[in-house]
Amino acid sequence: MKRSRVFFISAIVVALFSTNLISAASAAVKSTLSFSVASTPSAGESIVTFYGQVKPAAKAAITINSFNGVVWNKTSLKTTSSSSGSWKITTVATAVKAEGQYQAVATVGKKKVTSKSANFKVNNTQTFVDENTLLAGYGPGGRIHGSDISRWQHPNDKPIDFKKKFDAGMRFVLIKGSDAQEAADAETMRWLIGDRNAAQAAGLYTGMYHFAYLPDSTDLAYIQRDAKAQAQKVIWRLASLGGYNEMDLPVALDLENNCVRKNKSGVCIKYLGRTLVTAWAETWLQTVTEKTGRKPFIYSYPNFLESSMVRSEALRQYPLWLAQYGINPADPIAQPGLKTVGCYVHSWSTANCSSQWQIWQYSSCGIGSKYGVPSSRLDLNVFRGTPESFLSLIKGKWQPEPADLMPVNEPTSMNILSVASNTTNEPVEISVEVNRNIGTPVVTGTVVFRPTDETIKIKTQTAVRAASGRWLLTLTGVPAG
Repeated sequence: MKRSRVFFISAIVVALFSTNLISAASAAVKSTLSFSVASTPSAGESIVTFYGQVKPAAKAAITINSFNGVVWNKTSLKTTSSSSGSWKITTVATAVKAEGQYQAVATVGKKKVTSKSANFKVNNTQTFVDENTLLAGYGPGGRIHGSDISRWQHPNDKPIDFKKKFDAGMRFVLIKGSDAQEAADAETMRWLIGDRNAAQAAGLYTGMYHFAYLPDSTDLAYIQRDAKAQAQKVIWRLASLGGYNEMDLPVALDLENNCVRKNKSGVCIKYLGRTLVTAWAETWLQTVTEKTGRKPFIYSYPNFLESSMVRSEALRQYPLWLAQYGINPADPIAQPGLKTVGCYVHSWSTANCSSQWQIWQYSSCGIGSKYGVPSSRLDLNVFRGTPESFLSLIKGKWQPEPADLMPVNEPTSMNILSVASNTTNEPVEISVEVNRNIGTPVVTGTVVFRPTDETIKIKTQTAVRAASGRWLLTLTGVPAG
């Protein structure tokens, strides 16, 4: 018997979005407040950084108390947490006691939440003569040294010792900040806020990168819509952190895979064409630049830039974070982006076959323990240029307006694009599209299938992202009739 299409009309495909889920969870969970304090390496005067996070995420007034041996007294140090709950207060060491006990207090709505206390002693050895002395000469080849991290650097939920990373000569860390896939993005958010705060408190400049997935489409307009949607996700994420601060490098686009469809065995069966990959990247980069006022980095490797993209003068305007291993970074004249024979030809290629890179990821096999990282391996990077050119990247703060934050409980509309069913026991496939109330694809979330007849049981269902706001739902065990 042929499955009835009427069955699907009387079913519900439900869109689940993280804005709704987070707000519901926040109302039911008691607020907590984390608190840390550290001497932050700096040029000139000693700096002290107080930092932490309100959970569940909420904007809250934050004050710092000090203990005089008898009672807690409120200090003049205060701030407001960002919408993600992240907060940080930086002050000169002379504004606090040389040694003391501190705690943070958050006012969440009408309730006050007090953190655990922390003992602290100012470390005046963490000062440098100037920014050049602070940044220069610690990496291989005399370059500015850094790393990039994600959840994989937190095995068994172990924290990173960012002070050890700084003491080992590193001066910047690029942190995974978002992912186009919802499950991976949620895992990313577990670590982003704490890692960014702790790294900056340890004196490390931080960047945030977005791991991109390209859409399964050949329509240029839809390709650009998807790029804008993924850019919006990054803008919202950055806004939730309070925007760019004085320790933030520009965000980066991690673009290294143009597979847009896999078979059941996980083998890629469709790739996005070079022209469309390039159009997607140009749109993403331009959208983020226009909103934040800083040009993002683009991360990739030479072969991808050559074989999966076309040369573009527009792309060339953005700084390149290039991955290539097997070249000695301790050689001051060593350069990535070179072939053994011939030249890589891409947007950042030069007439002498070199590449105009800004950051070079030269190894994926750094020894984690050497840099305070609990994982066995760590990606290592160097910056190309002087301390002055490095610091030029952090010029200009972006402070988000309320309209720049991710909306909560935003109305959406959903369309069922197609339903594939037959008379066999093969899975049923439903293509679903969900848009925001302004007509653009939703940025976060997933979809589920729920029959209106509760007696009907679906054996399994999976939702595979095809593009921003578009999923392919696959159902098994759907009864015919």
